[in-house]
Amino acid sequence: MSTEMQIPPDAPEKAAALINAVATEIRKVVVGQDEVIAQSLAGLVAGGHVLVEGVPGLGKTLLVKALARTLRASFARIQFTPDLMPSDVTGHTIYDGATSTFVSRKGPVFTNFLLADEINRAPAKTQASLLEVMQEAQVTIEGTAHPLTQPFMVFATQNPIEHEGTYPLPDAQLDRFLLNVRIGYPAADEEVRLTRQVTQSMVGDKLNVEAVQPVLEANQVLTLQKLASMLTVDDKVIDYAVRLARATRDHAGLTRGAGPRASIALIRAARASALANARPFASPDDVKQVALAVLRHRVSVSPEFEIEGRDADSILGDLLQSVEAPRL
Repeated sequence: MSTEMQIPPDAPEKAAALINAVATEIRKVVVGQDEVIAQSLAGLVAGGHVLVEGVPGLGKTLLVKALARTLRASFARIQFTPDLMPSDVTGHTIYDGATSTFVSRKGPVFTNFLLADEINRAPAKTQASLLEVMQEAQVTIEGTAHPLTQPFMVFATQNPIEHEGTYPLPDAQLDRFLLNVRIGYPAADEEVRLTRQVTQSMVGDKLNVEAVQPVLEANQVLTLQKLASMLTVDDKVIDYAVRLARATRDHAGLTRGAGPRASIALIRAARASALANARPFASPDDVKQVALAVLRHRVSVSPEFEIEGRDADSILGDLLQSVEAPRL
């Protein structure tokens, strides 16, 4: 293995302890869903944006609010609706009569941690207002670029596109999400715990995250992201990630394969996964661990395979079996 940069020997263990502390706090209010929590934290450590998808009532917004509360950083939430305008997201310029000048009024995207709730309930023009924000971490208002404070992360939730009142996200925007995390129904025992927790001494079913305590400062998030970017990745692991992404372009069941950004995302997310497990290097298993979340929103299933009941996850699962992983 060739090292890219030297990191302190005990740094991965200390980083993993911090990441585990965040996960522990989230589990105080999010019952079960350990894989979803791990993938969400991988997105945070990798410095990417995360799209959480699932039917209503599974705790998508609760997960994001709990994660935001573990960070001592600024947080803003936008409830996406059909009448939401792009300027409601990014900001706009108004005329100030007192000074006879035009001034820029910044929108809610000027924060460290942005929750775009039910993002696919807004039309395409409003969804597109996040394209520059997510790619370049800046907002252009009336020709003037306004950089965002780091760290900056968009954590979006969406309902499945077949639900009434939803608009599919354009491919260009989907590709800007590092991970697409799917949240499913809890197991029976987890649902019992969840029901007991939510109904005990509470009126209504509001999202209560008061039990979650902040454990990370904004500068610590930047440190974790920097450390993850320094982890060693063997050339064989990079080759494996590229072969996985390229395999999606040749599969008969996919009309759209993943582009080069997917190969990059696989390595970024694999590094974050390795750091969460206190390892100073990313392995093929780390790539496999994040592959579905990285690739599922970057491919399109052909109509013929959809008729057969196949979805992106099942096809990607076949590719993970067929593309040989290297031995290190």
